[in-house]
Amino acid sequence: MSAYKSDFLNVLASRGFIHQVSEPDALDTLAKSKAITAYIGFDCTAASLHVGSLLPIMMLHWMQQTGHRPIALMGGGTTRVGDPSGKDESRRILTDEIINDNLKGIRAVFSKFLKFEGAGGNAVMANNADWLNSLNYIDFLRDVGRHFSVNRMLSFDSVKLRLERQQELSFLEFNYMILQAYDFVELHKRTGCVLQMGGSDQWGNIVNGIDLGRRMANAQLFALTSPLITTSSGAKMGKTAAGAVWLNADLVSPYAYWQYWRNTEDGDVGRFLKLFTVMPLDEIARLAALQGAELNEAKKVLATEATALVHGRALADEAAETARKTFEGGGLAETLPTVEIARAELDQGLGVLAAFVKAALVASNGEARRQIKGGGLKANDATVTDEKLMLTQKDLTPEGVIKLSLGKKRHVLLKPV
Repeated sequence: MSAYKSDFLNVLASRGFIHQVSEPDALDTLAKSKAITAYIGFDCTAASLHVGSLLPIMMLHWMQQTGHRPIALMGGGTTRVGDPSGKDESRRILTDEIINDNLKGIRAVFSKFLKFEGAGGNAVMANNADWLNSLNYIDFLRDVGRHFSVNRMLSFDSVKLRLERQQELSFLEFNYMILQAYDFVELHKRTGCVLQMGGSDQWGNIVNGIDLGRRMANAQLFALTSPLITTSSGAKMGKTAAGAVWLNADLVSPYAYWQYWRNTEDGDVGRFLKLFTVMPLDEIARLAALQGAELNEAKKVLATEATALVHGRALADEAAETARKTFEGGGLAETLPTVEIARAELDQGLGVLAAFVKAALVASNGEARRQIKGGGLKANDATVTDEKLMLTQKDLTPEGVIKLSLGKKRHVLLKPV
């Protein structure tokens, strides 16, 4: 790892955020000499960002912490098109109304990591709909499109891989890289932005923007990409059997979020502490060096620190305490995820298979049967052995709930109402 002179690149490099940088010496010198402005784009395809978006958010966070100005660019315009990078099929086209609703959900997350203008900071939240939605097509083709070579565009991975697999690539998506390049030039014009950051799959798109900036504005612009994060076992970051790990509490509870990080694979603990917490590097090195059962303590620290960034310290500590009571104390923590059922269902008797499906611990009766055969399901901490078992009022604990468990780490309370 080369030693950078600027705090900004030094912090990013030492914590594992850097995959590639264009003209690293020139960018380093610039970042050492003055405050620079950089952006990362986020499309608004869902009502919340998920764990996969944490890496770029943390890059913006460290950028601000080292004295620079970050821009979180919301893709209100580009979401209408869809980025073909790494995709086998076209994105669903969203209405403007859905895009705007999604934007509101996404904005809330950023304020946990960045201090915005108006809240004592200098971070900017921009929306490319402000300039893309009003473009005149003929003018855009003449002023911007003429700088792009189709031959070169066909050589980029995002396009080439789709064509090699003989998957259809619409003309709409083919335009995406031109729009992204134009965003960079427009942000340079509006805010003096000189750096675009993103995942390593964005390198081609970002370099297009650098090229366009030179041709249209004679500007020197820079690219910085982060590694694409997979777990030690090769799984994609941010996905579980239950689906995406969302950052909004109404989609994934702080407890479930804490559990996600607690279940980190052994080989990822040190790396994830560097990327997804703000802990000092010497403390991270101490935790990452722990072995065997002691490494579980490091995982709990990772879970609590990562949860505190997204959901606040109080809810992170509560999630840690819930887990301690549930796993170590053998007790029942009322703050476990709860699913309400009609009291009448228990009066008639609720089949154990249906109960686990209702609790969303399994996807189907068939999966519940398979788990029972393997000894993986428990009701009130007793292993379920009979798939015809009926849960009734007599199964309620003194707290008035039934605790359902899948393995050792996933628990849900069934609460009759």
